[in-house]
Amino acid sequence: MTLTLLGADGALTTAELLEAPDYAKPAGPLRSRVAYAAAHVVPVTWADNTPGSPAEIDWDATLAFRRQVYSWGLGVADAMDTAQRNMGLDAAATRELITRSAQLAREEGGSVVVGVNTDHLEEVSVSLSVIENAYLEQLHFTEEQGAGPVLMASRHLARTATTADDYHRVYRRVLGSASTPVVLHWLGTAFDPSLAGYFGSADWREAATVLLQIIAENVDAVAGVKMSLLDADAEIWVRERLPNGVRMFTGDDFNYVDLIGGDSLGTGTGSGPGHSDALLGAFAAITPVASAAIQALDAGDPEGYARILGPTEALSRQVFAAPTFYYKTGVAFLAWLNGHQPAFQMVGGLHSARDLPHLSRIIELANTAHALEQPELAAERWHGMLALNGLRPLAGARS
Repeated sequence: MTLTLLGADGALTTAELLEAPDYAKPAGPLRSRVAYAAAHVVPVTWADNTPGSPAEIDWDATLAFRRQVYSWGLGVADAMDTAQRNMGLDAAATRELITRSAQLAREEGGSVVVGVNTDHLEEVSVSLSVIENAYLEQLHFTEEQGAGPVLMASRHLARTATTADDYHRVYRRVLGSASTPVVLHWLGTAFDPSLAGYFGSADWREAATVLLQIIAENVDAVAGVKMSLLDADAEIWVRERLPNGVRMFTGDDFNYVDLIGGDSLGTGTGSGPGHSDALLGAFAAITPVASAAIQALDAGDPEGYARILGPTEALSRQVFAAPTFYYKTGVAFLAWLNGHQPAFQMVGGLHSARDLPHLSRIIELANTAHALEQPELAAERWHGMLALNGLRPLAGARS
């Protein structure tokens, strides 16, 4: 069977549709790395999925997606930017998602962390005290649900803070009120341009120094840092300087293979922690492949790890291509191709954020990376999408 592909010039070509990989689910928890897949949400297909409308979530499909992540030995990072925080997931839906996701984690015996932010505030410009209280409101709600908190970067704080001291003040108060260690999230401007100058500077070294000072001042309250700057050198620089016991969770969807592999691949630096753990939106798109790769590390087979995970990096770079904040469209597209949601629909109409040639390249690279869990279903759905848009799949392609 062949796969019909669509080029940027409108030309149709074909590629061999590869068989599904025979990856096996782990018999127990993954051991060599801590890995979270940042999961997306599935809307009700017939809901008002238009920009600005409240999110109406298909809870059966959304939670089933998380169950399959747990079945592969990964944890779930929920209610974060992959779940369309600040891009369609409203405050009420966010709270319900956290509640339901925490309950599911207890049922499945899985690990869940969730985003804590200030995005329920209706005002655009607020004081530092209001920002602190907003963080604390979401933090305490998250703790009550029994989920691990990820302290996300706040648009309100980025807008209000004028000096590094303002960041010290807010994080000191919030971390001082946490009843369980939190993960700090540094989200770069590729993901959210409104976060420019976060931690007090547009220079990443200066901002990283402030971040490290905040951690050092509150070390007992910090479990780890998730860096999403798409800059491997910056991540390694911070990783080398983290206090003992504070993990680096890579959020670098461009360079995760070497960052996670680290010393196992000979890419560690010899000082500080020799690898990053993972908290990645990409891992929601390639969960079985990510699991198989880490299982190879668990078995002492770094070459197998690189062989399995290496080809997925080109796929992830396509999903996260500029404008990067529309990567959620690629994650949902792959979930649909792989049978994890009934329709290619997204909250806020975000399924329209990528063009057909971009999506074609995603399925092409997913095929090459063995990230299509049910290749014939994926081809059938993709070819049907082409036909719906007036493009006839080529001979040898099944639709």
